[in-house]
Amino acid sequence: MIAQAKGVEKAGEDMGFKAITQAPSTGDSVEEQVQIMENMITQGCNAIIVHCADSNGIMPGVRAAQEAGVIVLTIGTPASEDTFLRTGVDYYETGYTVAKDIAEALGGKGQMIILEGPPGAANAIERNNGIVDALKDYPEIEIVASQPANFKRTEGMSVTENLLQKFTDVNAIIGANDESALGAVQALKAAGKEGVLVAGFDGSVDAANAVKNGEMYETYNTDPYGSGYIACAYALMYLDDGIEPAGKFIPFPNSEVDPLITADNVDDYISNYAWFNAVQ
Repeated sequence: MIAQAKGVEKAGEDMGFKAITQAPSTGDSVEEQVQIMENMITQGCNAIIVHCADSNGIMPGVRAAQEAGVIVLTIGTPASEDTFLRTGVDYYETGYTVAKDIAEALGGKGQMIILEGPPGAANAIERNNGIVDALKDYPEIEIVASQPANFKRTEGMSVTENLLQKFTDVNAIIGANDESALGAVQALKAAGKEGVLVAGFDGSVDAANAVKNGEMYETYNTDPYGSGYIACAYALMYLDDGIEPAGKFIPFPNSEVDPLITADNVDDYISNYAWFNAVQ
C-alpha cells in the first residue's frame, strides 16, 4: 500500500496534479476508507484511487463519489460494482501463472499445500481459483491441504507448522502472498525440511532475498508502485482529454511481461526493476 501511494505521488510530480495520499489506521478498516473518500469529495478531488479493503463495504464511498461526479479507480481488489477503471494485477492470472510454473517444476507430480488469503476477500478468492484451475491440468499433483493464512507471515508459519505434522511428504507450498509464503519458509526451517518449493506473490524485498538465497522458489512481481502510477495516467487522460480506458479492467502488470521472479532473474530484478527500490 505504501508503494502504491508512492507511485501516485510520483505521478503527481511528473504529471502536474496534486496528489493526496491517505490510509485507514488498519488495513482492513473499510469504514475509514469510506470516510476518507467522503472527505476527498468534500475537498474537491476530481479522481479517487482506492485499494478496497472490502469490495462490498467500499460501495457507499464509490456511490458518493459517482453522485458528486468524481471518477473512482480501484487497484487490485475491485469494488463490487464497476467503477471508472480497475487496474493492478489480475489475481486469477497471478494464481494460475504461479501454480502452473510450480507444477512444471515438480514434473507434474507431488503433494502441495495452499495457504489461502482471508476468507471472503475478493482478491484472495480470485487468486485461489487461479491456482486450483491451473492444477486441474496436473492430476498427479494432490492438494493435501488448503487453509487460510490471511496474508500474514505469523499465520503462514503457524498453519504450515500444523500441516507439516500431518502431511510429511509435501513437495510444494503456495502462499497467497509473500508474507504467508515467508511464514511457510520459517516453518520448513524449524521442521528441518529441505527441497520443498515455496512460492508467493508480490515481489517484496524479503521474498526477493529469499528467492536469491534459495529459501523460496519464486514470487510474482505485482508492482504496486507502477500500479499506482498507471492508475493516475488513466485518470488524467480522461480528465484532461476525455480519453476513456479500453475496458473496465486493464490488468497491470500481467503474465505477458515475465512477472515471475526466480533464481534465474532475481539479481536483475533486485538491481534494476524491483518496485521496493522506489520506497526504501
